[in-house]
Amino acid sequence: MEASYNILVIDDDAFMRDACCQALTKHGHSVILAKSGHEGLSLLEKWSFDLILLEMRLPGEDGLLVLAKIKDLEPETIVVMISGNGSIENAVQAIKLGAFDFIAKPFTHDELLKRVGQAQRNRQLNIENLYLKQSRNQKTQGTEIISNSPAIEKIKEMIAMVAPTESTVLLQGESGTGKGLVASKIHGMSRRQAGPFISVDCGSLVSTIFESELFGHIKGSFTGADKTQYGKFEMAQKGTLFFDEISNISLEIQAKLLKAVEEKSVSKVGDHKVVNVDIRLISATNQDLEKAVAQGLFRKDLFFRLNVVSIHLPPLRERREDIPLLIKYFLNRFRRREGKVIEGFSPKAMKALTEYHWPGNVRELENTVERLVVFARNKTITTQDLAYSNTVLSSVPMKDPLCLEEMERLHIIKVLELTEGNKTRAGRLLGIDRKTLRMKMKKYQIPETSS
Repeated sequence: MEASYNILVIDDDAFMRDACCQALTKHGHSVILAKSGHEGLSLLEKWSFDLILLEMRLPGEDGLLVLAKIKDLEPETIVVMISGNGSIENAVQAIKLGAFDFIAKPFTHDELLKRVGQAQRNRQLNIENLYLKQSRNQKTQGTEIISNSPAIEKIKEMIAMVAPTESTVLLQGESGTGKGLVASKIHGMSRRQAGPFISVDCGSLVSTIFESELFGHIKGSFTGADKTQYGKFEMAQKGTLFFDEISNISLEIQAKLLKAVEEKSVSKVGDHKVVNVDIRLISATNQDLEKAVAQGLFRKDLFFRLNVVSIHLPPLRERREDIPLLIKYFLNRFRRREGKVIEGFSPKAMKALTEYHWPGNVRELENTVERLVVFARNKTITTQDLAYSNTVLSSVPMKDPLCLEEMERLHIIKVLELTEGNKTRAGRLLGIDRKTLRMKMKKYQIPETSS
């Protein structure tokens, strides 16, 4: 997907302004022209630009002074200075003041486009590095969908059909069914695959800083904001923005999210300047959003915006034929990582794992296999290993006539006992986030034992 940028050209020479405009718009860029530093700064107070081309010598104005003001208003904006007097001294001064590069007149269209490309690659690299710093502690997910069940084969077909489009997608299913994996797969097969894939965990973000996480903030906008920061929308520029468990966001943030999606623009917290964004939106939920709309907990207009294409992921208990395949996949991964010689599972252990109802779905199964590999004492994992490693399913009768909800309630109680009431660890074992766990505890009237 060819990248296009918002570019401001500040030059008193009408011929130069028009020449830059023609060269840049021909290649899909959005260009705004200003004939003076004052006019350019006025535009910068209203809009955010990816790149500014700034003439060094402006009538009655010092281009370097204008550069300093630009950097004060918008520190992250990339500025390329242009001048008919291309001295080394001028270039050094401009670079010291924060300019990315310096181009001397006269220059060809190809030279201009080359500099623009270099400047934007540098900006995108800075954004990607920032995202990597923020997300390096997150667990890395693979992009392979392991299954041979008809239900998942149908989903794979839907992914192949929807991925090349620009449609928004809503992924629905219980926690741990692989919604994040499907979102990543859609991005990887899309025309935006070269762009970033940015994930927002709506279940773990604190509501008071959610707006800042989404839209960014400027220095001094609130206590602790010691520098200007990009939001997830800007990080996802030219790529995909994935909202995981979107039902957890407040009505206030829903309204701001809807505005951003409809207008394809955002403003940083504490700032009124508009930043145009070009992203594809994928959302996921483990809740019934239509029911949430009826209860007034989720905006109807936002639901329609998100639910253009809907994909429902079935729970693991409805595709038990995939369980042995997934166990083998996870076993191979974790035994290589741990350097252990483990040949497989005994028939009884495999039967116990296959017949279990897995309320945490694939994520719970993955965590269980990892734990079994860590505690494995022999080449074959048996039912004794299930008990030794505190795998909770070993204590639940496989043919228990209890209803599914009662099984889930007992399972949650057992996990909370094993984790001594630590809901973060319990949620990790169950394959659900902390907020979902608290909701289930309330539903099943499970008392709070610890924070």
